[in-house]
Amino acid sequence: MIEKLLIICVFVGIIHMIETLAYSVRLAGLKTRKLVVALSLFNIIVIVSRTANMVQAPLTGKLGDAVQSKEDLPVLLHQLQTILLAASIGTIAGALLIPSFVSIFSRMISHLEVAGSVPKMMKNIASIHTLEKAKKHVKRPRWIMLSQLRIGGVPKRLLLLNLMATTIYTVGVLSTLYASTLEPTLSKSILMSSGLINGLAMITLAVFVDPQVAILTEKVMKGESTKHSMNKMVGTLVISRLCGTVCAQILLVPAALYIAWICKLIP
Repeated sequence: MIEKLLIICVFVGIIHMIETLAYSVRLAGLKTRKLVVALSLFNIIVIVSRTANMVQAPLTGKLGDAVQSKEDLPVLLHQLQTILLAASIGTIAGALLIPSFVSIFSRMISHLEVAGSVPKMMKNIASIHTLEKAKKHVKRPRWIMLSQLRIGGVPKRLLLLNLMATTIYTVGVLSTLYASTLEPTLSKSILMSSGLINGLAMITLAVFVDPQVAILTEKVMKGESTKHSMNKMVGTLVISRLCGTVCAQILLVPAALYIAWICKLIP
């Protein structure tokens, strides 16, 4: 069971690390002045996240299947809290990798333009010489970056919405899993509600968060705003995302109880 939990945590960490790095894709696009290419190329990296999610989902479900009685609930709760901790660690890892990611990803965009296709690009960058050169683009995070992350100029409403969406997305599936073990007779209806919960988080991100980031990116591209303002927004969004994974720890049990209560009300 410990090995299974460790595998789940690794996959969850990878998922949240990639989703954190997604904030910095626009920085690489601005650096190379090829935003559309950057967004398109990042979709390939997203495939890794989607694959990890497909693998860890049934494994996480197995943790719920192992609950045979109420006495097993504390063990399951501890396991779910560990998974949420892995989400926070993955987010921190993604934040620390942002400077290196922007530099390396910018080079990948240039390689894609020369190669003309992703398979050719992957073949070109797979050489030992190219990999050795990639070391030069690895950058250490500096404390001065944190000192520049002041909320001033970044809408507080945007940060709050990003925090809420991240919290819901992070805790949604795990809360429904825990709720299904609290109310075994309603387990099917509870588990089916996870799609609705994650849907609310995705709608919040798509309607309220992403458009504002896109607008600021466009202003920077046109010279109407500074690159520093974009760096600040990305940094504060990453911090609000990390806070969202921490809030998920707090809301795990209350959310499970609320989901179970709602499902009881459904005739």
